[in-house]
Amino acid sequence: MARVEQAAFNAFLRADFRTFLHKTFATIAPGDEFHDNWHLGAIAHQLERIQTGASNRLIINVPPRSLKSIAVSVAWVAWRLGHDPKLRFVCCSYSGELSLKHARDCRAVMQSDWYRRVFPRTVLSKERNAEHDFQTTARGGRFSTSVGGTLTGRGGDCIIIDDPTKPEDAASESARKGAIEWFSSTLLSRLNDKAAGSIVLVMQRLHEEDLAGYLLEAGGWEHLCLPAMAEIDNEIPIGGGRTVRRGR
Repeated sequence: MARVEQAAFNAFLRADFRTFLHKTFATIAPGDEFHDNWHLGAIAHQLERIQTGASNRLIINVPPRSLKSIAVSVAWVAWRLGHDPKLRFVCCSYSGELSLKHARDCRAVMQSDWYRRVFPRTVLSKERNAEHDFQTTARGGRFSTSVGGTLTGRGGDCIIIDDPTKPEDAASESARKGAIEWFSSTLLSRLNDKAAGSIVLVMQRLHEEDLAGYLLEAGGWEHLCLPAMAEIDNEIPIGGGRTVRRGR
């Protein structure tokens, strides 16, 4: 690629999250086909609202195999740290293994040659560069844990909860209540700024009394709900003033 074309492409990756997501996917899933469906635009639109401060509480409900984790826990974290390496993320999933996979993928993107060309000011620190806990030289970074894990002394500007309950445990009342209790008593207090800090919950719905249901009943959350089959007629914003109409 010619130098001018490369510079233009780098600028586009900095400006357009969906293009950045595509590049991220190619990095962590080489050889797999990327399907740029409209639902990724809907997710990107809601994440942009978080980034601009238009919203700071977001629930995303989508079916499995929708690239939700790659979009939110991997690509969006890397993209935002590219724009602001001082940001601090706390990311959690139902298991340490899953949380570590997302962290490993995010770090791989940030260590790639193309990422360092796109975001040259965002550099991972050699002092703290573990898979589950890595930091930029500007002292931002990404800390990963499992739901129920210890967060003593750790805080974040943005908290991401990616599938807080294992699908097989969705019918377990104790598992659901455990996730809700940990969120309320431990995780919520980890925001560096309780008013301006943001929380993103992304999960598939498997029970009406799960964490998403609890938070929606409490109120104050933006909600992007994209079931596999549309249940109501609605217009879904996908960014750039565009919408997609879904009908039953």
